Amino acid sequence: MADFNALVTTIQETNFTLQQSASKAINRYLTIRNWLIGFHIVEFEQNGEDRAKYGQRLVDELAEVLDTAGLGARNLKVFRQFYLAYPQIVQTLSAQLNGLKLTTSNNFPRTASTTGCLASEGSRQSSVDPEILLSRLSFSHLTLLLPLHEPEKRGFYEKQCIKSNWSVAELKRQINTLYYERSGMSLDQEALGRSVDENAQRPGIADIIKSPFTFEFLGLKAKDVVYESDLEQALVDNLEAFLIELGHGFCFEAKQKRMVIGDEYFFVDLVFYHRILKCHVLIELKTNEVKHEHIGQLKTYINYYKKEIMNLDDNPPVGLLLVTDQNRALVEYAVADSDMQLFVSKYVVSLPSKEQLQTFIQNELAQMRS
Repeated sequence: MADFNALVTTIQETNFTLQQSASKAINRYLTIRNWLIGFHIVEFEQNGEDRAKYGQRLVDELAEVLDTAGLGARNLKVFRQFYLAYPQIVQTLSAQLNGLKLTTSNNFPRTASTTGCLASEGSRQSSVDPEILLSRLSFSHLTLLLPLHEPEKRGFYEKQCIKSNWSVAELKRQINTLYYERSGMSLDQEALGRSVDENAQRPGIADIIKSPFTFEFLGLKAKDVVYESDLEQALVDNLEAFLIELGHGFCFEAKQKRMVIGDEYFFVDLVFYHRILKCHVLIELKTNEVKHEHIGQLKTYINYYKKEIMNLDDNPPVGLLLVTDQNRALVEYAVADSDMQLFVSKYVVSLPSKEQLQTFIQNELAQMRS
């Protein structure tokens, strides 16, 4: 008689293994696509017959004509930088692209020394095998490594990230906390390495799928991958309708509004423009305990809107932070560099009160539990 527990184990292992393979395949082709785009841009810059026509505006012109999610000017510049930093990836392309029908130029590189550009970049190549780079590091990992121009430093983080299976967040943390420099100064590098490894954050399948690079590559919408739970999505969807029904002047603008701040992507749950206050209202919903960084994050979004989005005749943006903490609803307001007395007297009168918002969240939670 077949062992039921063995059947369960087999199905679990099959599911996990193929999930891992699927996520790695997505990342592999995403990384290869970005490398190839970078190659084609550089090749055109060097050999294109009409390259002089575009000059420094090449990526801007490309982005405008392509008009495709994930292929904006900023990303195209990153892909170009990626190609120049990792020319050795060409060594594994033939196997990766076997069976795919791709239109490539006649002088497509077959080895890492085929073109002058590749040869000039050779001294900065990673010592890590290109196949390992493709299979073990996501493109989000690689974008964090691109600004590291010292070959030794970049190689150090490549190897440590692969060896310890760091998540993107963990790699960023180790770079920001100068792990490379600390390791060089440490009297006991092995002890430091063990300490880092014990506390390191490991990546999950969702880390690859939820990367902005990935969902743009797959043609997904931000809202399809950003929400942490069905609860959060339901609350945000209902909150949108609730605020509009209040009739206080809310005009809906966006859900999961994406912003690029520095080299990172951020998403605001809901964005409204308030026609009475003449300002943007940014709303963040957290379905976990309240944390100090939530307010800091919201204020960062507000300052971004103040600097990059608001018009000269607009009032400063307002932020609403809604938190469900053990079924208690907490509401906080935030505003960009405004006098609090002005905020209280002018803004709060036209915005829903804390009590209204808390009641809304409590009612929604009660309905979802019933």
